[in-house]
Amino acid sequence: MRIKEYHIELVNIHLYAYHGAIAQENKVGGWYTLNLRARIDCHDSIASDDLEATVNYADIYEVVRSEMQIPSKLLEHVCGRILDKLFEKFAIIGEIEISLCKDTPPMGGDRLSSSVRIKAER
Repeated sequence: MRIKEYHIELVNIHLYAYHGAIAQENKVGGWYTLNLRARIDCHDSIASDDLEATVNYADIYEVVRSEMQIPSKLLEHVCGRILDKLFEKFAIIGEIEISLCKDTPPMGGDRLSSSVRIKAER
């Protein structure tokens, strides 16, 4: 078998956090939805069925949860910190795509959201 690409994905992580350029956002907070896709080398984990040969989803989630708790003005900054931590902690990850959505930004629109998407490689 020839594996062309393998990704681990965390989909629709819903977290309450305190990000935003407006002071009120840092005090009141709001809901955010994060999606993350990490490309890894999976050959060892497929052959061995060993968790040590891959990245544990719960460990990725813990990095995301921890970084989301640090208030930032910009969503780009939050994503950059998450990317840095994941690349630092998991050498097996070669590429990450992350999107972070502010579910209800203070723009006065009904059902409006805003988001950033960043794709980075080691």
